[in-house]
Parts: sequence; C-alpha cells; structure tokens
Amino acid sequence: MTAPLRVHVTHVFRSDPATVYAALSEHENLTAIFPAKITRVKDGAVTRNGVGSTRRLKVGPLPAFEETVTATEEDALIEYEISKGSPLKGHWGVQRLTPTGDGGTRLDYRIGFDAPIPGLAKIVGLALTRQIEAGLPKLAD
Repeated sequence: MTAPLRVHVTHVFRSDPATVYAALSEHENLTAIFPAKITRVKDGAVTRNGVGSTRRLKVGPLPAFEETVTATEEDALIEYEISKGSPLKGHWGVQRLTPTGDGGTRLDYRIGFDAPIPGLAKIVGLALTRQIEAGLPKLAD
C-alpha cells in the first residue's frame, strides 16, 4: 500500500460478518455502492471471489479499469488493487469486518491512491466517500 489514504468510511450493519462478507466479496453486488457497470473478469485461484479474482468497472464515458483481489480472510478482510487501466496510481482498497456485540458487523473501509493531475485525488476521494456512504446501506443489513 504505497499511495496515501484518500477515503475512510465506517459503517455498522445489523447483519453478521459472514453475511456482510458474502455481499462485499461478490463483485456484481458492488453496483449498490458504485455507479458503475461491474463485470467479473476472472474467478479467484481457490474460491470464486478470493485472491486473484478480478472485476472490470465502467463508470460513464470513462475508460474501464480492473480491480484484482490481493488478500482475503473469510468473514473478516478483503484487499484489492487496480490492476489494469485507470489514471489513478497505486490504488488499493481494504475492507475490514469486525463483529459487534449485538450480532452485527462494523466495516472499516479504506482506499488509497494518487492521481497524475494536482487536486484530482482530492476530488475523486470526496466523490468516492459520498458514493460509498450512500451505497453501503443498500448492500446488506
């Protein structure tokens, strides 16, 4: 994780970690969070949504880019990075799930990246933060 942190969102779900993990790890479900067409490119080496699984995201008229899962821990962690396309540099994402005392799940979601144009990273970071905060309640609860 070389690029600086640009997005940090936390959200508490009523659902247990297994349910939230299943929702977050299924690539096609992420359309609830991001205004993009999301297509599975490749399944993971061991599990469908595990390490090595890749998704393509197409946001409006912008060129498509791909994200690849780099680490997982069942019901607890998903890490990914942009692996193809995108003007963003060093993009990484980490989703950590922890159980709450009442049977729910706390998500700690962090995204880092740089951009080649001064000020662009801040704009993209603010937009992503808003999208994620608005989309997470639609994903699982």
